[in-house]
Amino acid sequence: MKENVISWVEIPVLEMARARRFYENVFGFEIEVQQFNDLLMGWFPFADGKPGASGSLVQHETGYTPSDSKGPVIYFACEDLQQELDRVAGAGGQILQPKTQISEAIGFMGVFLDSEGNRIALHSRK
Repeated sequence: MKENVISWVEIPVLEMARARRFYENVFGFEIEVQQFNDLLMGWFPFADGKPGASGSLVQHETGYTPSDSKGPVIYFACEDLQQELDRVAGAGGQILQPKTQISEAIGFMGVFLDSEGNRIALHSRK
């Protein structure tokens, strides 16, 4: 592998302003809030070229519910995520979202259910 396995993390929130205050207070960094399609996202700082993953807070009417049983959405980094998606069903999972371009600058994503019922995502530049 050329990268760390974790690429991105999304943490579901019910109220962005409250969650933003919490994370800014706890960690001492600023969160930039942006509307991204139908999601309200609070972007964690990202240090390009530095090790480790980044992520965001996400507020959305459906699909993002804070829960200790459903948890955050974890993105795993891939060279070309289609290769991993092609192995999901055979390994006992189910594809929820096929390979989808986020943007030219960001790349592609895909989402699947693992064998345990966890929602997991993949990210690649190709």
